[in-house]
Amino acid sequence: MRAVSIQPVRLIATLIAMTMVSGAASAETRTAHDFTFTAIEGGALPLSTYAGKPVLVVNTASRCGFTYQYDGLQALYDRYRDEGLVVLGVPSQDFRQELATSEDVKKFCEINFDLDFPMTEIENVKGRDAHPLFRWLAEQDATPDWNFNKFLIAPDGSFVAKYGSSVKPDDPKIGDRVEALF
Repeated sequence: MRAVSIQPVRLIATLIAMTMVSGAASAETRTAHDFTFTAIEGGALPLSTYAGKPVLVVNTASRCGFTYQYDGLQALYDRYRDEGLVVLGVPSQDFRQELATSEDVKKFCEINFDLDFPMTEIENVKGRDAHPLFRWLAEQDATPDWNFNKFLIAPDGSFVAKYGSSVKPDDPKIGDRVEALF
């Protein structure tokens, strides 16, 4: 049996080139619409459902000093929902201020804030274990640094802007940017 000689340097260079090309193509074509969450009620919640609409994704927590912003998020949703805005709450325990289960979060929000915008199950929003949407946002230099960070997604699924915890939902920075997307 005769051994086949493969030029290791050439093989490695080819593999690297193929990886770079496929990685570049996928990075260019990825949008927020490529990701799916699990709804807090259960079942798939694909962001592609919201194609053609602006989406404000917010990492939330029930025991945070910014939890009062749920009222402002609901008001923002009520104000712009007929034009197409979606507010999406993503509960997270990454900053150790969320309740134990998604069911607890759902009840808490219904009782205390009467929310009716969509929410997901509890998710990780930072680090290696982050939900894929938040890993994609990190690639856009938009990693949450605390609860109630807000991430505006354009109707085409592209990332528009990040707003920190201290930017309230009724801040004109958010409203003006949302209106520009209609």
